[in-house]
Amino acid sequence: LGRLTEGAVMPVAGDGKMPVKVTLDFGDTPSLCRGFALRQVRGVKNGPSPKWLQQRLIAIGLRPINALVDITNYITFDRGRPLHVFDAAKVKGDLVVRRARQGEKILALDGREYELTPEMCVIADDNGVESIAGIMGGEHSGCDETTTDVLIESALWEPLNIARTGRELGIITDARYRFERGVDPEFMIAGMELATHMIVQLCGGTPTEGEVVGHRPEPAKVIAFPLSEVRRLTGIEVPRDESLTILKRLGFSVSGEGETVEVSVPSWRPDVEGKADLVEEVMRIHGVDRIAAAPMVSHDAVNGRILTTLQIRTRAAKRALAVRGMMEAVTWSFIPQRHAALFGGGTPALRLANPIAADMSDMRPSLLPGLVAAAQRNADRGFSDVALFEVSATYDGDRPEDQRRVAAGIRRGTAKMEGQGRHWAGNAEPVGVFDAKADALAVLEACGAPVDKLQIEAGGPDWYHPGRSGTIKLGPKIVLGTFGEFHPKTLEALDASGPLCGFEIFIDVIPEPKAKPTRTKPRLDVSPFQAVKRDFAFVVEKDVEAGVLTRAAAAADKRLITGVRVFDVFEGEAIGQGKKSIAIEVAIQPLEKTLTDEDFEALAARIIENVGKQTGGVLRG
Repeated sequence: LGRLTEGAVMPVAGDGKMPVKVTLDFGDTPSLCRGFALRQVRGVKNGPSPKWLQQRLIAIGLRPINALVDITNYITFDRGRPLHVFDAAKVKGDLVVRRARQGEKILALDGREYELTPEMCVIADDNGVESIAGIMGGEHSGCDETTTDVLIESALWEPLNIARTGRELGIITDARYRFERGVDPEFMIAGMELATHMIVQLCGGTPTEGEVVGHRPEPAKVIAFPLSEVRRLTGIEVPRDESLTILKRLGFSVSGEGETVEVSVPSWRPDVEGKADLVEEVMRIHGVDRIAAAPMVSHDAVNGRILTTLQIRTRAAKRALAVRGMMEAVTWSFIPQRHAALFGGGTPALRLANPIAADMSDMRPSLLPGLVAAAQRNADRGFSDVALFEVSATYDGDRPEDQRRVAAGIRRGTAKMEGQGRHWAGNAEPVGVFDAKADALAVLEACGAPVDKLQIEAGGPDWYHPGRSGTIKLGPKIVLGTFGEFHPKTLEALDASGPLCGFEIFIDVIPEPKAKPTRTKPRLDVSPFQAVKRDFAFVVEKDVEAGVLTRAAAAADKRLITGVRVFDVFEGEAIGQGKKSIAIEVAIQPLEKTLTDEDFEALAARIIENVGKQTGGVLRG
């Protein structure tokens, strides 16, 4: 257990010089090839591969094709070294490794034609492009049963370029999978030698000398490894000699005599970066099961808060909406470009370079398009009354600070909080702007926003109905959310039908709560005096908002007045042209004594005066 199986490959003696030359030609641009090895084998006989080789390929889900192709597939999986073989008779002139030219095309081995760009690396000859480097060969130079001379290619490619090219072309191959994650750089030449051994053994032929271009051996990574790290990180005392023996058996080279040794990492282990990785290597052989179970140390002090404010608010928002009868949905972060443009997005910065589908081309600027689409899918299947919500991210730009945490919800049909659908005692009313407003305020209250200080202004973004929508603010500049019924044109563009209302609350905009000196709850003070309610009716201009009037009344005495509620709004000729009457109920809670008639009269005078100053309203006669 834990002993490295040596896989050294002996060089193959070549007969004659390599007739095909290789050139790396990247001009003034950075090279996309770290090394290229090539060898020709003449006089091969290509046919079915041996049964043992076919069985091994079938066992891992590969289809045997012919001996030459099966050999390259076998080495790809056995040694993690992708290779490619060209039919030498179909290659014209020398090979050039370069960037593709704009508009160049290649018919690949999968039978599809791909258009290339200068950001992609190719292998070309006098005929043009013969292979997409590190990803897939071309149909023209592929090997078949008539092949007698082959070129074996083993190269090192830039991983990021391979990944980018594969994504842009939509090609997924075993070679791309390995090259974009990194292969053993020191096995490039050995991989060519191994392929030569197998081809000569299974197909016959005479190999030429190999040609290597651009390859520079990389120095081994050396890590200073204090042996005490094993005990520090695992709690187990592993003897020094055992630790060093384990590392040597795994292929690491160790030098040094003290408590800190120099460990040289083999080229095939790019995952080993530091001391902790070496401890992991020692422990997986020594035995992780030898780590004794130990209880967590309990501290007498009260633990601090673990979750962040945003995490707490996200959970609180989900719970509040679920309690209100809404179902949580998880929609795609990508939406069609035309839907993104409707909701303030659709900019080039948020367009995906390689979308997974044509209708998922842009990052969403809002959660509402996905929720409306989900509600419509339910309606198309007979579930017309649905209430859905989602708490997730939206994107205003391509910078980290442009990502927002949003709680959004929609109600369709008659999906009110009180109930939905038909009933013998009376059918439910269609959802409307006030249902969305109640949901939005419930989220804000659950997240700890100062609901009593919020300002609600009429009107919202363009996707809402202009006369049936609102904006929730905290002060003149901080917008906490929007709500309303959707504009008919918006629903038409989304291929949805109503009635539909919705809201969005920007959770990360809600101010942080003030730090409290203690986590204990404050003392409950219950007044022994009876609460009293008084009604007032004010005549104001038609454009005066009820919220402004209620805040003005509440500000008359913040200690005594515990609540203000609008219970009637009236417009008519009796009030006057351009006027309306707003009736409010003021809840008064005495704290120190029972209020006398004089006290109530003085408080009423302050309320009337305050409302008059801030709204211009007068007491209705």
